[in-house]
Amino acid sequence: MKGFSLNLGATAALVALLSILGTAPESRAQNGGRIDHVLLLSIDGMHAVDFLNCANGVAGANDGRPYCPNLATLGKTGINYVNVISSRPSDSFPGLAALVTGGSPKTTGLYYDVAYDRSLDPPMNTTGTGLAGGKCTAYAAPTGTTTDNDQGIEYDDTKLNGGAPGAPATEGGIASIDPTKLSRDPATGCTPIFPWDFVRTNTIFSVVHSAGGYTAWIDKHASYSFTAGPGGMGLDDYYSPEVDSTVIPLPGVTTAQGASCAKIRDNTSLGVSAWAASFENIQCYDALKVDALLNQIAGKTHNGSAASTPALFGMNFQSVYIGESVNETGVAKGGYLNAAGAPGEQLLKEIEFVDASIGQIVDALKNHGIYDDTLLVITAKHGGSPIDPNLYVANGANTPATLLAKAGMIPFSESPLNTTGIGATEDDVSVLWLNPGANVDDAVSILEANKTAIGMGELYYGPSLALNYNKGGLGDGLDPRTPDIVVTPNVGMTYSGSTTMIADHGGFAHDDTNVMMLISNPGFSAQSVATSVTTMQVAPTIVKALGLDPKALDAVRAEGTQVLPEVAAQLPQY
Repeated sequence: MKGFSLNLGATAALVALLSILGTAPESRAQNGGRIDHVLLLSIDGMHAVDFLNCANGVAGANDGRPYCPNLATLGKTGINYVNVISSRPSDSFPGLAALVTGGSPKTTGLYYDVAYDRSLDPPMNTTGTGLAGGKCTAYAAPTGTTTDNDQGIEYDDTKLNGGAPGAPATEGGIASIDPTKLSRDPATGCTPIFPWDFVRTNTIFSVVHSAGGYTAWIDKHASYSFTAGPGGMGLDDYYSPEVDSTVIPLPGVTTAQGASCAKIRDNTSLGVSAWAASFENIQCYDALKVDALLNQIAGKTHNGSAASTPALFGMNFQSVYIGESVNETGVAKGGYLNAAGAPGEQLLKEIEFVDASIGQIVDALKNHGIYDDTLLVITAKHGGSPIDPNLYVANGANTPATLLAKAGMIPFSESPLNTTGIGATEDDVSVLWLNPGANVDDAVSILEANKTAIGMGELYYGPSLALNYNKGGLGDGLDPRTPDIVVTPNVGMTYSGSTTMIADHGGFAHDDTNVMMLISNPGFSAQSVATSVTTMQVAPTIVKALGLDPKALDAVRAEGTQVLPEVAAQLPQY
């Protein structure tokens, strides 16, 4: 991403990987069954039950017939994990971190795209999503700050290119990051913290890249460039058209189902406000990214310049999550029909679109002679809750953060009472950091006294929080990013008053975290696995598939994350 970087200390791994990455395409049978490429696809929002239903059919949708033929075909030579648990919290930021680092927030330091860090100071300028700029005094004690790693760190997040100076309309990437909107570290002279240095561990991309492999990733915000790992050296090609930007025509882009994006498909006021606000426009957004991925499969950069086919690459799809969570007033309503996961009309269309796109991708792999030696990993950063449409409650008034803000117990940058601010870290979960000196037990008492109003399901603090996270605080042995309290509400309760959403994610519920995971290669035997696994296990499995040591991943060593044994059993022994 910043340029090619070679770790001379990894000579043995480099030799091994270069032997895998032959210059001429050959089948797995010809190359001894090796995996030369790994393609990671995250279908954000795709539950395990969504794959089950689309591959087999479900009453109430598509006349009971299957509706994802391409995914179903991959399942015939794939290992399907049905009891998968994504990150907790199930926000996209820690969700992606789990997939690419093998670690949980305790190790990666990524709790949410908008979170809090007691050791940092605010950005110089107010971010596009409302985090106020503030003071930073070099080498002085930090004040603590909300950390914005959402679209707000871009020069102009209303533009598809993020406002990157001089960039074409569909470009941007890391060039769209405005350093003055990044949180700053007083301990290092108030230097801005870029996303790739905000993550505390290396990633699958940095491991493969340092061993000589060409790497690429495609995502929805410039901030997801954290995938490059510390130093920003792990990615050769990163592409991130801004998903929350104002919709524009995309000449030359056509969806896998033949819809032209040369004109805006959904011209309603809400539909053009952001790609993620429209069922039709989000397909054009994802199609733009698929086109970039097809270029990479062809041995080019995302925008068509000469390059190499990556050893490790991939992208995320947004369409399914939009299909299950958006109520586009005056147009259509997404979501499910029932608790069995039968998709409504709009969600059905989004699943069919993504499946058709995956068909395009598979055809491209075959046409370029690399399908047989490519491992396809299809999963999701997160699910979405609730599946049962009768359970959704939009509660924007009685939220845990609102109660504690009224008691003066949380930082103003995290307060829902801050009408011009970025807001609290609340979706269908509430992640809470208290003011210095505030008493956790007092805060818990307030929440428990209002448990009915906030729809409290479970509350974590002290030892119950420490089971999965580091001890929070500022000082020796304390983690400045660990929250003081986490509230997970009853299934369906969402701390939002939005009328344009009918589901959300971020929480710990089954619907939030039970995502699909299909790992496929034409040389694999089909298998269904009911044993509980986590999305963190994707990272060491990918590294092993490419003939490298999974323990090269920092988080794998720290947390003991295991390779998926069913995949390992079908991989060649390098």
